[in-house]
Amino acid sequence: MSSSVFFNLGFIFSGFHWSGRVPAVVPESCVLIMVGLLVGGVIYGVRHSAPPTLSADAFFLFLLPPIVLDAGYFLPGKLFFENLGTILWYAVLGTLWNVLGIGLSLYGVCLLAPSSLGDISLLHCLLFGSLIAAVDPVAVLSVFQEMHVNEQLHILVFGESLLNDAVTVVLYKLFESFLRLSSVTGLDVLVGGCRVVVVGLGGLFVGLFFGLVTALTSRFTSRAQVIAPLFVFLYSYLSYLTSEMLHFSGIMAIVTCAVTMKQYVEANVSEHSNTSIQYFLKMWSSVSETLIFIFLGVSTIQDIHMWSWPFVCSTLLLCLVWRTTGVLLLTAVVNKLRRNAVTFRDQFIIAYGGLRGAICFSLVFLIDDFPKKRLFITTTIVVILFTVFVQGMTIKPLVELLDVKRKKRALPTVSEEIHSRLLDHLLSGIEDVVGYWGQHYWKDRFEQFNRKYLRRVLIGEHHQARSSILRVYQELERREQRGEEEAPPVVDPRPSSRPLLPEEMDSIRRILSRNLQNFNNKQTPAYSRHTLHQNVTTDRMRKPLHRHLSLPLRCTYNTITHCPQREDREFSKSYRGRARLSRSHTELNVALYWHCPSNLTEFERISREEW
Repeated sequence: MSSSVFFNLGFIFSGFHWSGRVPAVVPESCVLIMVGLLVGGVIYGVRHSAPPTLSADAFFLFLLPPIVLDAGYFLPGKLFFENLGTILWYAVLGTLWNVLGIGLSLYGVCLLAPSSLGDISLLHCLLFGSLIAAVDPVAVLSVFQEMHVNEQLHILVFGESLLNDAVTVVLYKLFESFLRLSSVTGLDVLVGGCRVVVVGLGGLFVGLFFGLVTALTSRFTSRAQVIAPLFVFLYSYLSYLTSEMLHFSGIMAIVTCAVTMKQYVEANVSEHSNTSIQYFLKMWSSVSETLIFIFLGVSTIQDIHMWSWPFVCSTLLLCLVWRTTGVLLLTAVVNKLRRNAVTFRDQFIIAYGGLRGAICFSLVFLIDDFPKKRLFITTTIVVILFTVFVQGMTIKPLVELLDVKRKKRALPTVSEEIHSRLLDHLLSGIEDVVGYWGQHYWKDRFEQFNRKYLRRVLIGEHHQARSSILRVYQELERREQRGEEEAPPVVDPRPSSRPLLPEEMDSIRRILSRNLQNFNNKQTPAYSRHTLHQNVTTDRMRKPLHRHLSLPLRCTYNTITHCPQREDREFSKSYRGRARLSRSHTELNVALYWHCPSNLTEFERISREEW
């Protein structure tokens, strides 16, 4: 019977994705839950007993790690770290706000109905509030990836749901330990608060350690590229198990491990290994998501349900009210510190996108037996079905109705990447001059440390690009080959030209790489607020800066391109004692040179048009 069920599932999913209208209205998670309800009903009708449920151990050990690993490995690092403060603000303080608000409010409801809910204590309400406040990244991913909202809104909702799970699991275990004590004192609460911080930081350091070990291991797999993807899966899963074994946050560990190793593993392994890692992670996480939602539907068909209208309706209302008020209050504070304020429309989508899923469903089954456990299970299932079906199906029309800014579908060009990096370096230089240690200052310092030490140790020498522009070019080329984003077709008004041969494309790449490296090797003295007057005075006695050569004539370009090695050695010796060139100045020269038509030969002009 099981084989026929899965055979029919294949036809259902094929028909779902083949149809163009159904996925636009009904999210895939809703379809999976409905399939689970159908399978559970069939099993219950045939066996006349409750179907098997998804155990908490199977969920946390086998189904959750692939989803979190996929989300962390393909996490947009720049967006995530630029909004990290806001994400932590929502994930930590927002979760505490929801847990305490829902728990205390539900305890007040229990006091108002002593006949039916009088045996539920305050700690039980706080325990239930900690699990029902868990925003599930599985449900959020399955809904928000189909809407293509703007990058800032997507990273805020997804980052909050990712870190929110780590906080809720820690709070759940904290209140669970309080229930086992005869009495709770103020010292216990203080120790519990310190434990929350230690658990989070412990998972962070465990994941960082395994991420660096993975990067170092991948450096020595150049002759065995077949096993390179294996280390990515092995070490990431090992970081999760090690963190759980040490009673740290496994979710924080595997996310940190994925973000860390992606920066160096992609540079060490071949393109085929990168493709294998990408598609295996996507397949693995997709299978886990499918099984989770199907088991959610199957587990709904049970004999253990207990119903209470005041408790169920109050829980639904309180989840919406406390999340909405928390988002509004926290955003009002964080908007005073952000340059790009979170608009009211985005705040509404953040509050409305708090979908519950399998995490709170698995946690509710871990509660120790007490008279109202079945009521907690029934209420959790109702909240999950309401958020996934009602909120999940209506959030896309609301996004279109509110005219929320959508994500840019086209792939960024090399020019856009160069100018974006130029602005970042310019802002970091301004912060350095005025003495403000802001976001760009620390980012620039980390990039220097990463380039001087980490990349030299963790990445093989033959994989290290000498120019940062070359790394941008390689990354864009890699993403274009993988097809991570579906860019809309561009209509070229020019007449069709002859396609370039592979030999011509290789020659173009060699010319681009050689010229970019030559421009990157040009050096001018760097300055800061401490040495500004001294360097300006000294530069008057020197020869003109090399930025005057950033727009050379064609003859100068030929000299730079075809200069002998002896002249290169003399050039490097003459400027060895000078300070390093700021990356902003270098990339500005490259951007100006690349966009100036008078400095291009006919062969390079053809290559630029082909791009």
